Amino acid sequence: MKFDSIIIGGGVAGLSCAIRCAEAGLKTAVIAAGQSALHFSSGSVDVLSRLPNGENVGAPFSAFADLKKQSPSHPYSKLGELQCREAINWYQDVMADCGVYLTAQPDEMNHYRVTPMGTFRSTWLSQQTVHQFPHHQLAQGLAEIALVTVDGFRDFQPQLAADNLAKLSAFESVKIKTAAVELPDFDNMQRNPCEFRSIDISRVLRDETKLHAFAKSMIQQVGKADLVVLPAIFGNGDGAATIKLLEGLTGFKICELPTMPPSLLGIRLEEAMKSHYKRLGGLLLAGDEVRKGEFSNGRLMKIFTRNHEDIPLVADHFLLASGSFFSKGLSAQRHAVSEPIFGLDMAQSAHRDHWYQPQFFTPQSHPFMKMGVECNNRLNPTINQQVISNLYCAGAILAHYDPVQEGSGSGVAISTGYFVAQQMITAHQQQQTDTQPKQERTTA
Repeated sequence: MKFDSIIIGGGVAGLSCAIRCAEAGLKTAVIAAGQSALHFSSGSVDVLSRLPNGENVGAPFSAFADLKKQSPSHPYSKLGELQCREAINWYQDVMADCGVYLTAQPDEMNHYRVTPMGTFRSTWLSQQTVHQFPHHQLAQGLAEIALVTVDGFRDFQPQLAADNLAKLSAFESVKIKTAAVELPDFDNMQRNPCEFRSIDISRVLRDETKLHAFAKSMIQQVGKADLVVLPAIFGNGDGAATIKLLEGLTGFKICELPTMPPSLLGIRLEEAMKSHYKRLGGLLLAGDEVRKGEFSNGRLMKIFTRNHEDIPLVADHFLLASGSFFSKGLSAQRHAVSEPIFGLDMAQSAHRDHWYQPQFFTPQSHPFMKMGVECNNRLNPTINQQVISNLYCAGAILAHYDPVQEGSGSGVAISTGYFVAQQMITAHQQQQTDTQPKQERTTA
């Protein structure tokens, strides 16, 4: 099978690249081995919350110059501010077309989102159902907050969150209360407490009759509040619409927060991206994985997958966006870290003792978090120092950044995926021009 572009990995980086390629008319295939890290994500888009030296960042794009000084090999430093802005703005527009509205603060500052622990994480874009707490005044406009869970749901403990919120000086004058709302048909659906997850609840609340009963119970349990915080328990496809309906039924302003996996806020992004990609004509090979590739003259010629066995997949351009350790895009042995599909050159510390900080909880990044594939400024990797000109890398597989410590994971994924797609599109268009008959070009 022959394609213009093949994307290895179905996460944010891979799907961003695939969507942009499909938009431009490239015949594109995505090979996704299984669930992406979006099932474990907050559903917000982090761009940059902290510099490598630990300094907090309020305005992420304004901090790119300092980031480049501290980390010249960082993916953002290779792309530059304008390229990253273009990518994030494009992603925001794509998701809006899919019905998932991601917004930032009008002053170009990060905002905070509340976590299930009652702490705050800095981010750049959040979904329309997530309350944005401004950096400068966390409790702005809030006199009373209700933290609400579903009776029997174990993945959100509102009292724990309330206790942590109450410790913050910004919430000294805010009344914080908790409530547990009974879910219709809970007794019939519960099999095992460990199996009662957000996705189970979402199936129940798709029934409008049961949603009405849930709303009535909420009103009775909460009473009055400026903001009602609920765990993300509404459908991955119609969740935002369901919350809008629930707000109309209760009169409350409702805020979602992500819970233990599966994260419906993250799944909402994944499902929207996959559906949009398919509508554009892209091919998704789900449940498959790449086993090896064949190279010639510094180019990747074909790949072989588990499901297609000896039938090769051929493309002009390839993207490797298979993730980090969690997604098995990187493999750690006792004394080395490797890229397991192609054996690409890695950036890593030589000795295992230098892979981590002495203390687990530390302001400094653990060095292993910045290990990954070494790439040039076009995001081409190398094998034995030879550049593979039609293979690119994007997202968590890249070296020289720590997505957790910096709060930059999804921003890097979107930016690098989009950046690679633009190069693929330009090369494809140039190839089309070069192969166009001379007489046809003259006539045109």
